Amino acid sequence: MDISIFLAKFWGWYLIIFFLILSLNPKRIKQIFTDLKDEKFLIISSFMAILFGLINILLHNIWEPNWKFIITLMGWISLILGLLLFIFPKRTIALLQFINIKLVQVIYTLLFFTGLFLLNMVYNIVPF
Repeated sequence: MDISIFLAKFWGWYLIIFFLILSLNPKRIKQIFTDLKDEKFLIISSFMAILFGLINILLHNIWEPNWKFIITLMGWISLILGLLLFIFPKRTIALLQFINIKLVQVIYTLLFFTGLFLLNMVYNIVPF
């Protein structure tokens, strides 16, 4: 299986599932930010984000102007967010809370449509 296809499936399903969980149970958002104040949760979360981002970048660092760029971008966002959480935890959490309050609906809508787009590229549900 092509790595681009695999990562499109991974990120597509991840984004759809994440969107559904946060849409059906909005209390989870507040719980995530509360849990980020716990050092153990913060370290594990940042480590996982760094790990997923780094693996994604090492396997798929494609900067072509097509759907594969989204996969590369997801890896870089994950790596950078993980590094910021690990190096500057308080500032990063404050920034994430501010962004979440101001742009919550836009962000979740983008997550949903990005996930749908990636899954459509893999399964060719709606041909372009």
